[in-house]
Amino acid sequence: MTEPGEPNGSTRRMPTVEPSDDAHTSAPDAPADAREPVPTLEQGDGRAGRFWSARRVPAALLALVLLGAAGLLLYDIAAVRADHPAMQWRRSLADGLAEQRLDDTPVLIGAGVAAAIGLWLILLALTPGLRDLLPMRRDRADVRAGLDRTAAALVLRDRAVEVSGVQSVRVRMGRRKAKVRALSHFRELDDVRTDLDAVLDKAVRELGLAKPPALSVQVHRPAKKG
Repeated sequence: MTEPGEPNGSTRRMPTVEPSDDAHTSAPDAPADAREPVPTLEQGDGRAGRFWSARRVPAALLALVLLGAAGLLLYDIAAVRADHPAMQWRRSLADGLAEQRLDDTPVLIGAGVAAAIGLWLILLALTPGLRDLLPMRRDRADVRAGLDRTAAALVLRDRAVEVSGVQSVRVRMGRRKAKVRALSHFRELDDVRTDLDAVLDKAVRELGLAKPPALSVQVHRPAKKG
């Protein structure tokens, strides 16, 4: 488009907008969707302890028993303080304890049961539980993962049946040791065992467990029919 006073064929220069100082200051230096890096563990060794069971059922049962016994005893004591006779069960219990000797069979049985229950409660308090859950390596500070032992055994079994010569595989996955029993219907047993050791060792490492279990591999021939 030509303007008056301009030669024919010339074009008008469009105005340009220069960026202002405010635009420079308001523009962020980093993308808007930038995220902070995931926090990692400083030690970097990937160690992880076992998962602790809440054990709500034993704790609830013990709390209910103690609450009921304490409430009944407190009620009886309050009744005696109010000049009411004590309950029959407490009088019978007091008379029985006064007459029973410490070496009597009922006393020894009751003491043994109480000691067994106490040891069981102490064992529950000091052990983590959840034996079927294997802790995995911790490479992130805010992430803690576990792998079920059955799932880990299935992974090892699937890897083992891919080895040439393997007919069937049974895997027993423990917290410290994985026992693999394979049946081979052809190839030399030593060759099959060597391949199984290599494949299963790699599979155990790929599970990402904090404490990889030791492998115990056995290879046999299937039983002959008849």
